[in-house]
Amino acid sequence: MDDMMFRMMDLKHKGFYCSQIMMILALEAQDKTNPDLVRSMAGLAFGVGIGEVCGALTGGACILSLYAAKGTDEDEEHFRLMGMLHELGEWFRETYAGEYGGISCDAISEEGSLRNERCGAVVADTYQKVIEILVANDFDPSEGK
Repeated sequence: MDDMMFRMMDLKHKGFYCSQIMMILALEAQDKTNPDLVRSMAGLAFGVGIGEVCGALTGGACILSLYAAKGTDEDEEHFRLMGMLHELGEWFRETYAGEYGGISCDAISEEGSLRNERCGAVVADTYQKVIEILVANDFDPSEGK
């Protein structure tokens, strides 16, 4: 088990949800904290509370947006953002839909089980894919926008 998995387990034991864990890891890579952002990421947990799209996927989309989306009037959205989001979504669907019968929280976690063994691996793999997409699109995960 690598350092990232230990950190993820630590955050899970501290009560953070999948989408929050992913954002905390992204912020830590930038040597930042943002409790308001982390708090807001809880809204994605458990498929937005109704078992729909997995929080690892939506959390990953938020991380890509953290690096490439518009955040102020003066900002411009990076021209690669939509392509990166598409790549993540397609990868997630191809990786998990067949194996688990869908990409919803309920499908992956077997009806929202909080102690599901699948979720940790899905979160870790998705976070790694997000980093891979960022690097392939010339973003440095250690630097913010």
